[in-house]
Amino acid sequence: QVQLVESGGGLVQAGGSLRLSCKASARTFGTYDVGWFRQAPGKEREFVAAISWSGTTTNYVDSVKGRFACSRDNARNTVYLQMNSLKPEDTAVYYCAARNSDMVLYISDYRYNYWGQGTQVTVSS
Repeated sequence: QVQLVESGGGLVQAGGSLRLSCKASARTFGTYDVGWFRQAPGKEREFVAAISWSGTTTNYVDSVKGRFACSRDNARNTVYLQMNSLKPEDTAVYYCAARNSDMVLYISDYRYNYWGQGTQVTVSS
């Protein structure tokens, strides 16, 4: 069982930056792929970014490419989502999710077994 805890959300003005963290409880976290998803009010949850267990492969939804960057520190059991040039449409609850890696980096939320509680990101215009 893996427990995930997100942090780093908050209120920021458009154009600003935030760094989200996702800390895991598992000793074997280095074998897990991690995805970031978000859900805005009245909308379905959507894929934002994913990073492979080794950190060598990442994937991003088109709307955040060039603005968001995913990284990880397996020694600290932590994955990060650096969010720059934030826009009001980035406002959502952000979730990290994890799954045992099978060498395919998935963007579908149903592929992920473990989820954090979410952290609110609000971008004001």
